[in-house]
Amino acid sequence: MLAWRDRLEALGIQQPFKQAWREIYPLTEAEVNTAVYSNRMAAHFLKQHQFNSLAALRGWKYSLRGWKYSLLGAYDDGRDGEIARKALPSCKLEAQFWINEILDDNDSFNDVGIWLYIATDQVRFNNEAGQAVPLADVPKLIFSEVMRDVDLFVGVASVGNDPTWQDGGPNERPDYRDYWQTYSFGDLNELAKTRKTVLRRLLPRLKIKDVAHIDGKFLVVDGKRHSYKIHIGSGNILIAPDDKYLCIVPGRGKDKNLAKTFLPFEGDSGLSIVLSKAFMLAEDDKITDKTILSQL
Repeated sequence: MLAWRDRLEALGIQQPFKQAWREIYPLTEAEVNTAVYSNRMAAHFLKQHQFNSLAALRGWKYSLRGWKYSLLGAYDDGRDGEIARKALPSCKLEAQFWINEILDDNDSFNDVGIWLYIATDQVRFNNEAGQAVPLADVPKLIFSEVMRDVDLFVGVASVGNDPTWQDGGPNERPDYRDYWQTYSFGDLNELAKTRKTVLRRLLPRLKIKDVAHIDGKFLVVDGKRHSYKIHIGSGNILIAPDDKYLCIVPGRGKDKNLAKTFLPFEGDSGLSIVLSKAFMLAEDDKITDKTILSQL
């Protein structure tokens, strides 16, 4: 695998999706103990519309037959949860990712009554008879690819990736705020671990190589004003040494620095965000945005 990565980089070949860098998810001891379900991706808060769009792209869907809506909503349909499903006909299985409504009194739904956020729960596999299948009996490749899908959903749609969530999000819910803090600066998931490996290989070739280094779960950048710790998973930033939070919302345009940077694969927007923020903060004396300057 390492030789494959080296060869592709030497040839300057960018893969349209991860192959040489693809994450692998072996069964954990906890999943062996729970037998028929995994809690590895449980207890996350996701933006429902973003999750729904990404799930559809990966062949997942959630809706009840006969119901008008495929998204969980505040309308009274008797549900407080749902199951996102993916058919796996090659092995006669169905993957399931359980999700739940987040019920509160803060009107966290849009104009047509769709909940803006959902909470994640178990991952399971059922056979054609609708019976739960022990995770140990699921083919290893199938299990890994399903868990990779779910990790992708969390890694992209989690509210922990939102830099504006510092004060608990629009509704100031303590559980949102606590989750945001834990996710934003917590342990790296498998997707972020791959990102860290890529960054480690990229840094020696970047113009910021002399002022940036990796320290655990952070890309640390020494600017002219401060040193900054960019979380490799969420892209959120702390100002050293006091770990003061710095809110920088990614711009819509493409960073000119990234246009000159070879990335080994497409599709990891988080990697682009981390690098874009690193380039900016390495030259923090050139920042003109008043919102950012007021925080420095």
